[in-house]
Amino acid sequence: MPLLHRISAALVMVLALMGPLAGLPVLAQSQTPEASAPPTAPETAATIDYDAWETTATAAENLISGGVASTAFFESRRAELVRWRAQFLAAETANAERIDTIQAQIDALGPAPAEGEREPDTISTRRTTLDNRLEQAQLPRLAANEAFNRANGLIAEIDAILIERQTQELLELEPTPVNPVNWATALTALADLAATLRSQTFARLGDPQVRATIADNAPAILGMLLIGLVMVLRGRPFVARMGERFLDGDRRRGRTLLGFIVSLGQLILPVVGFSLLAAALAFSGLLSEEGETLIGAVLTLIVAIYAALWLAGRLFSNHEERAAAFDTAPALRKPMRRTILFIGLLTGLGNLAQVVAELDIVPPAARGVLVVPVHIGLALMYWRLAGLLNRIRAPLVEAESSGFAIGVLGLAATALRVVAFVGPLLGLIGYINAGEALMVPVAMTLFLVGLLVALQAVVHDGYALASRTSNEAAREALVPVLINFVLFLLAAPLLAITWGVRPQRLWELYVRLLEGFTLGETRITPGIILAVILVFALGLLITRLLQGALKSTVLPRTKLDVGARNAVSAGVGYVGIALAALIAVTSAGIDLTALGFVVGALSVGIGFGLQNVVSNFVSGIILLIERPISEGDWIEVNGNMGIVKDISVRSTTIETFDKTDVIVPNADFISGTVTNWTRGNTVGRVMINVGVAYGSDTRRVADILMEIARSHDDVAKFPEPGVDFMGFGADSLDFRMRVILRDINLFVKVQTELNHRIAERFAQEELEIPFAQRDIWLRNPETLVQPQSPPQPRPEPKPE
Repeated sequence: MPLLHRISAALVMVLALMGPLAGLPVLAQSQTPEASAPPTAPETAATIDYDAWETTATAAENLISGGVASTAFFESRRAELVRWRAQFLAAETANAERIDTIQAQIDALGPAPAEGEREPDTISTRRTTLDNRLEQAQLPRLAANEAFNRANGLIAEIDAILIERQTQELLELEPTPVNPVNWATALTALADLAATLRSQTFARLGDPQVRATIADNAPAILGMLLIGLVMVLRGRPFVARMGERFLDGDRRRGRTLLGFIVSLGQLILPVVGFSLLAAALAFSGLLSEEGETLIGAVLTLIVAIYAALWLAGRLFSNHEERAAAFDTAPALRKPMRRTILFIGLLTGLGNLAQVVAELDIVPPAARGVLVVPVHIGLALMYWRLAGLLNRIRAPLVEAESSGFAIGVLGLAATALRVVAFVGPLLGLIGYINAGEALMVPVAMTLFLVGLLVALQAVVHDGYALASRTSNEAAREALVPVLINFVLFLLAAPLLAITWGVRPQRLWELYVRLLEGFTLGETRITPGIILAVILVFALGLLITRLLQGALKSTVLPRTKLDVGARNAVSAGVGYVGIALAALIAVTSAGIDLTALGFVVGALSVGIGFGLQNVVSNFVSGIILLIERPISEGDWIEVNGNMGIVKDISVRSTTIETFDKTDVIVPNADFISGTVTNWTRGNTVGRVMINVGVAYGSDTRRVADILMEIARSHDDVAKFPEPGVDFMGFGADSLDFRMRVILRDINLFVKVQTELNHRIAERFAQEELEIPFAQRDIWLRNPETLVQPQSPPQPRPEPKPE
């Protein structure tokens, strides 16, 4: 029965969480022959019947020229053209291997002779033969390409006609519902519809065949009625009690995800119950065709109500300990739930009114009277929702929260108020279709956006459960953000269909995307791009594995030092990445010759615009080959001293002794002066300057300094330390101690210890380390004395 098909469709929509979308007119248009017809298997170029194609194309051209066929007939013809186009697209790659083989043979003969030149007859004859074979091999591809372009053009012309008709339907002016005459027409039509349904029901009750059907199906009908009533009356409260165990206040991983899954029962169980009740009526045989249509619309109304209830509960829970969307205050949650419920109710009523208006018994003049009041109710709810969104937005603005959320809420509130004003106005004027195309899609858009917002917490909790991280860490992770972004992208086609875009038009965009674009002799498609990415990723993985094996297994067993090992490993990485990119491009069938022209055209601009980058890259290669510095070296460049931590293609990272990282471009190591304290060996020299007072025994001072230098364990015995008498300074006799360290990395430690020993030994030997002293002479010291004013006489006290 048709009603059973509607019930099945409604259940499928519920399971897909698309409750308000089920059965509404804007989606009913998507059930076209093209969407329901199974795809035809692609044929090869040799098996394509071009005579049949010519007949089909000519018929389509005549149909387009006439322009008077029905929309359904245009859709059917368009679906046929789409199937032909798929065959032609598959046939464009016919004989590709054969064509490549013949072309390679022609290239092997060498370039064709220039004008006025001749080549040997044998080669000339062979070239002519191969050229003829190439032309014959290319004929199927050329024919398929020509037919593909013709089919594309015909499909585009049909789409233009359908879009024009859709626009004309939106701009159609119908009888205004403001006219009181139409009110009486609508009331009369409703009364007639009720009388007709009543008479048809009593007539079927009196039909012996219907009674026999009821008697035969009595157990099934009673069972469905009983189960349906139980699910309607007890299903939602039962699931609500189960959901209390999964409050968002429970921070354990997976609780939010389980709570979301359990909450679906609040939508599914009641809708399944009402569907069983409707199925019981269908099995009884009491419903006429109009009755089945109305029951289907009522079922859609019920789905819309329960979907709104479920979504409102997920976004704005009545439990204060449970999180709400946009951190909504508890005082605003109940008004938000009530508003969402009324939007779902009015959306379902709008669909019911539209179904009633399309019945033959209802005249066209009554359509506006039935539909526009529902649109006015939706407008009031949109206006109220806009005010609530502004109240939610105000605390976020004061708290300087996410600017994106504030902007979205503000934009949504403004758009809702515009729709609340424009939509009913269009309906009151008489543009019923235009008003409906504005009011109903807004409701379904709100449902989809609300569903995506509700799924964000579920995605975060699911990621925390899968990655075994905390919920706080999951909220800061990148993967959940990417998943939510993909969900928004997947919802984009549904939003487009909701706003009246034909599914065939979306499929056309998808087909055009699959066709790709032509680059030289190669067609670049998403499949080719995906193949390039996968092959490159595989090559990169193999390269990283090879680098890891070299670092951990092979290179440590060689006699190469650490710097040479890093250079070899880095070189293998660069070569591996280059080979992976080359193999990925060639394996996908992309002709690199075509890319050569693009690279040549861009090379000049790249040379000027990226000359610093190229210079650093070349310098990095030189550093890896010549290895003037290596990881772990103590170097000094441009006034920066530290340990080399990493040498990349563009720059080198130095960790200073202050534990800060300094990024130095590689070009500075090639063009500037670099001091490498540990290149080749770790032996280095420390020099300490010290002064003693005039009158000290200089030879005794030299002997003491030499004893101190020789006594330190880290000072090398050969070359032995040295002490130099540098001369007569302004305030002291200046000496210099020279020592060689076995490990220059101990420079600061040894220098500090030697300074301590010098100070201690000089104190024992009563050797004075002088410091500069200065006498200050004032030329006019009297100017620094401030003149003092004579003391003022104290005033006498006044007599009382």
